[in-house]
Amino acid sequence: MTGFSHPAGRTVEHLDRGPLGRDELAALVARDIPAGSFMNLGIGQPTMVADHLPSDSGVVLHTENGMLGMGPAAHGDEIDPDLINAGKIPVTELPGASYFHHADSFAMMRGGHLDVCVLGAYQVSERGDLANWHTGAPDAIPAVGGAMDLATGAKDVFVMMTLFAKDGTPKLVPRCTYPLTGLACVSRLYTDQAVFHIGADGVTVAETYGTTVRELASRLDVTVRALGDR
Repeated sequence: MTGFSHPAGRTVEHLDRGPLGRDELAALVARDIPAGSFMNLGIGQPTMVADHLPSDSGVVLHTENGMLGMGPAAHGDEIDPDLINAGKIPVTELPGASYFHHADSFAMMRGGHLDVCVLGAYQVSERGDLANWHTGAPDAIPAVGGAMDLATGAKDVFVMMTLFAKDGTPKLVPRCTYPLTGLACVSRLYTDQAVFHIGADGVTVAETYGTTVRELASRLDVTVRALGDR
């Protein structure tokens, strides 16, 4: 995870490069997972985080479909069609991995046994509300899965998404307009252009990529400030 600095107490503006790519964003999230955490990775972009966790991190990955000790994605001869994550992606298993009933998996999620979950999103509000299962469009296929259980059961909820939609509208919003997954549950938001911390004191910008806090503030409809500002 070289190249990502995150000194405590102040915002870092990375102006020598453009927005982060998907792999870079996954590496950034992996960098911030506390050692020894029990963690669940949501379907989509979040699954890439598994490929960037250091082997000595002690992080134990939990899957919704009933596995503890998931390793990185499987490739080539590693692929076992019976060994997949909740997104149906072939994965590897680490020493000590275990398997259990789907109901037991949800009991772990709902019972507060996960330290961190990483989810994708359509929108995140300035108070940490999460909308990630339905756009509200009449022809859209809703796909809530276990997101509601994770959003309310995990001790920390991190979100990975692009900061702006294809039409340029922000996905970090004053209030979610899509159906909600969870209320005031998101603590960190990792995007291609910035990392945000969300808490009782509002939205702070920890790092930027190819932009500045001032530029972000001009493009967003929420109040954002640098770390340490009041």
